Amino acid sequence: MPHTKSAKKHLRQSIAICATNRSAKRSLHTQYKKVVEAVEAGDAEKAEAELRAAAKKVDQAAAKKIIHPNAASRTKARLSAKVKKLKGK
Repeated sequence: MPHTKSAKKHLRQSIAICATNRSAKRSLHTQYKKVVEAVEAGDAEKAEAELRAAAKKVDQAAAKKIIHPNAASRTKARLSAKVKKLKGK
């Protein structure tokens, strides 16, 4: 446990930031699953709409340094490839 006043404050901040980041990452995962479920269901319109929402959330998370920018780019590329493959059928 921290002993100094500044160390105690840093612990409080760390816990709060961790909770915020966890919530944001969970939200990203949920949005990712929505896109995949729409693709598996064969609903191109819904998949396209969910992809736009997912891309926005991923970009916001990358801008806030919650995830790495390369990870954001990779995630968006994988999702768009799934949607593009569905539309190509």
